Amino acid sequence: MDGGAAFPGYSRETLDDAIVNPDLYADEDAIHALYASLRRDDPLRLMKPAGFRPFWAVTKHADILEIEKRSDVFVNRLRTYLSPIEGEEWVKSVTGDTHLFRTLVDLDDPEHMKLRMLTQAWFMPPNLKKLEARIGEIAKAHVDRMAALGGECDFVKEVALWYPLRVIMEIMGVPASDEPFMLKLTQEIFGPQDPDVLAQSEHVSADSAVTGERRSVDLMQTALEFYKYFGAITADRRANPRDDLASLVANGMIDGAPIGEREAMSYYIIVATAGHDTTSSTASGGLLQLIKNPDEMAKLKADPSLLPNAVEEMIRWVTPVKHFMRTALEDVDLRGRTIKAGDGLALFYWSGNRDEEAFEAPFQFRVERDVKKHVAFGHGVHLCLGMHLARMELRALFAELLPRLDEIELAGEPRNTRANFVSGLKTLPVRYKLA
Repeated sequence: MDGGAAFPGYSRETLDDAIVNPDLYADEDAIHALYASLRRDDPLRLMKPAGFRPFWAVTKHADILEIEKRSDVFVNRLRTYLSPIEGEEWVKSVTGDTHLFRTLVDLDDPEHMKLRMLTQAWFMPPNLKKLEARIGEIAKAHVDRMAALGGECDFVKEVALWYPLRVIMEIMGVPASDEPFMLKLTQEIFGPQDPDVLAQSEHVSADSAVTGERRSVDLMQTALEFYKYFGAITADRRANPRDDLASLVANGMIDGAPIGEREAMSYYIIVATAGHDTTSSTASGGLLQLIKNPDEMAKLKADPSLLPNAVEEMIRWVTPVKHFMRTALEDVDLRGRTIKAGDGLALFYWSGNRDEEAFEAPFQFRVERDVKKHVAFGHGVHLCLGMHLARMELRALFAELLPRLDEIELAGEPRNTRANFVSGLKTLPVRYKLA
């Protein structure tokens, strides 16, 4: 299908380049207009953006589920997320394979499942139940802080970033004094091209091969900081095990042998980064929608039993992880197209969660919506390991905040991060009355 004919305002080249452009993800109206056009006119489209290997853009909810279910055919290990060719070649030159880290999302079974099983029971609801009271205390402390700020704050920078970070750091057994360091490294991993991240980073390269841009975060230096920090954690937990997640990983056994150093470091990194960044984005984006939809906020305040549904709607709405990649191991027919062995596919979860065929009025935020089928946590064998923890944190935060919130309004313009992989609000200025 010709790009110019199907998508007014885009030539084929500009359309293909747009979908990987981090700037577009900071403009929700623009990216959702592009996604909607793709879902309507070309839901499985071969993209050839400049500087990237070609890939199929998968924008329909049903297709994302189908691909996720077929993990034997569509694999993770060959390509995890969209990265310029130059960046992929640099990673291969450094590590010898396609990944800077070897996290659960970079691997396939059986290796993936062996690593996942180290902590899977820990992240299940029966075990998390013992953390519920403590998470409630942490939520209260952060709402108390919001109250102490005098009726105006940036909810992202003052509350949402720090609350899930404190939860995940406590779970891992990391002291609160190290939270600013961990936050900085997380932002460098997920937003290496965002100008605000660049301005605060010590790891800035004038000509980075990782992203192919003139100014970007030097991800190798960021990775080395992570390795150094968690290497010390590993040594300590092996000598002095504790009742924390870091001890569980440090002393993990795979096939009767101690977990490898790279695998252990990667485990810490995915838990420490994805374990808080995505939850903070959802909390901020969820609050913004409640502000924009006061009738929905009134429903939720009047009936707290709606909170679990409301949290799912927040997760669907924000979809912090915008995409993951899969690679076909064999030829597959899908939507009348032939996906060739070796082809990459980008699963655009944000588009799937706005699919008109999957959700009634998907661009309306509804706290009563039953959204159990959203794809924000993925699907199949790679279903997000931390999803139950994320839900618990979000429920605890809003259960504490909403009963105390008398008034709230925007006090400035919310802004999104400039990132096409993991993104969300980076500023949410609000004015409020809080008991």
